[in-house]
Amino acid sequence: MLAYIVRRLLATIPIIIIVAILIFAMLRLTPGDPATIIAGDDASAVQLENIRSSMGLDKPISIQLLVWCSQLLQGDLGVSLISGNPVTAMIHDRIGPTIALSLLTIVLTLTVAIPLGISAAWNQGRFLDRWIMGGSVVGFSVPTFVISYVLIYIFSIKLGWFPVQGYRPLTDGFSSFILRLILPACALSAVYVALIARITRSSIIEVMNEDFIRTARAKGALERNVFLRHALRNAAVPIVTIVGIAIGSLLSGVVVTESVFNLPGLGRLVVEAVLARDYPVIQGLILLFSLLFILINLVVDLLYTVFDPRIRY
Repeated sequence: MLAYIVRRLLATIPIIIIVAILIFAMLRLTPGDPATIIAGDDASAVQLENIRSSMGLDKPISIQLLVWCSQLLQGDLGVSLISGNPVTAMIHDRIGPTIALSLLTIVLTLTVAIPLGISAAWNQGRFLDRWIMGGSVVGFSVPTFVISYVLIYIFSIKLGWFPVQGYRPLTDGFSSFILRLILPACALSAVYVALIARITRSSIIEVMNEDFIRTARAKGALERNVFLRHALRNAAVPIVTIVGIAIGSLLSGVVVTESVFNLPGLGRLVVEAVLARDYPVIQGLILLFSLLFILINLVVDLLYTVFDPRIRY
């Protein structure tokens, strides 16, 4: 197992290198100039050239790539072209709200989605099953920003139960901290609840038709025990897979959610960096998201061995 983990971690190195080169190339080839944003519309050609020279943007792309790669090898993500702050420091300052929102979303998603999927499978073809699956279609179809604005209108503006926007750190008190995260977490988890509930239901129903389930029933096992002890565990592998995919895709979902709810996290930082054409910040964030996604996939692969003893690495 340890050798497998080491191999997987070593395999991430060429993947990260390829991702880094692609990010660098795409950002440099897309239209837009950070010097123009910094100098303003009334800047002269000389001023723009001086700004590009000070930021190193006047050098050939190959030289810029070599400089950036050498910085990466030293653990340096570079310096923001706009603020002049180190990218690592900017990520450190913004990562707290994103971690808090992501953890609450994951807990809320798993707490709601898996029981819903199990209930739908247990009541297959009945009213509860149809109601849950119908709700999952709605949750999967409606965009996150629409759900966000609906939740704000109902629970913040009409009922006044939650703040409309903003963020408070945990040090300011748990109540003010959690009240500002509940609505964003609910909006962000809606699509994942729908997806995981559907996969959970279909996986359990598929397992319930297997031969070993019929054998357990023939031996006189209670239907509840067959469902809980045999069906659920054998249906866990596809459920774990989709949960891992959902957690990985949270990284893209926080961009919209944090923008709607004005949370000062990495999602907002991505939007600000893209609008300002702040190359080092964008590159650093995408690399961070890519690395997290790779690590999540590794954890999912390791969890397979927990639920299915036949899988060995």
